[in-house]
Amino acid sequence: MTSRRTFLKGASLAALAPWLSQLSWALAPAVEKKSSNTHRVLCCNIRVALPEDEAKGVGWPQRRDICLQVIKNHKPDILCLQEVIKVQSDDFRKAFSGHQLFGFDGPEMDATPTGYHGIAKNPILFSTARYELITGGTFWLSETPLLGGSLSWNTARARNASWVRLREKKTGKEFRVVNTHLDHKAQEAREKQTKLLLEEAAQYPANFPQLLAGDFNAGMDNTLHNAIREANWKDSYTEVNGPTEPGVTAHGFQSEEAKKNSKKIDFIYTKGPVKALASTIIKDKIKGQFPSDHYFVSADILL
Repeated sequence: MTSRRTFLKGASLAALAPWLSQLSWALAPAVEKKSSNTHRVLCCNIRVALPEDEAKGVGWPQRRDICLQVIKNHKPDILCLQEVIKVQSDDFRKAFSGHQLFGFDGPEMDATPTGYHGIAKNPILFSTARYELITGGTFWLSETPLLGGSLSWNTARARNASWVRLREKKTGKEFRVVNTHLDHKAQEAREKQTKLLLEEAAQYPANFPQLLAGDFNAGMDNTLHNAIREANWKDSYTEVNGPTEPGVTAHGFQSEEAKKNSKKIDFIYTKGPVKALASTIIKDKIKGQFPSDHYFVSADILL
């Protein structure tokens, strides 16, 4: 009798295996609920689609559904993406049909239209149910910001910034979102690119709410962040969690232990009458796979 019960129990588990597998896909870490008055912003370097990544099992075709699901689970009102080429922006347009995608996604104007030389695209998605687009634009982080694909200051690749000015339909409040990705090799380039971003944003009155999100390729102790803070920008993560270094956000598909000396390089800054009420580093995985080679960063902000 015992052996028969054991057999039946094993058979039941076997029958349930496909359902358990589907359940493991559906289950995700609990996502903190937000107030209807706050705006949830996600900053996500999604890792450009590269053939060499596909050979390693971490290419965009292998990660696409995981990446989209992780982001959807956090229910962003505004989504700032980095390292996006056209195939990826098309996937986001389809997956986030309730959002409008704004920003140059190439490969036009790129000196080399494929691979890493085509990745400096930083589109912004925003909820069309909640926001109305007032205006927006793109400029390049160079001495000739209106010239597409232009490079300056020993930058390894052309870098740009996308921005939108939004009006919340319910309240009529207007604010601005800037999304960027700084150079990954040259400190001079990062500093000059940051200076350009700050000068462009300084055109707006001090009391006009602005957000600046992106991959800065520099930890919070880098001098470029001093310049940002001196220009009256606040890091949303630090505002909520304090100034202690939280550790790696660019994990390179490796364990945190392997990247233990790395730092947080992805940020969501605020300026003007804006308060961060929550901010977290998103470390979600699905079936043990990362959605990107970066952890994503979120912030719930109050205008």
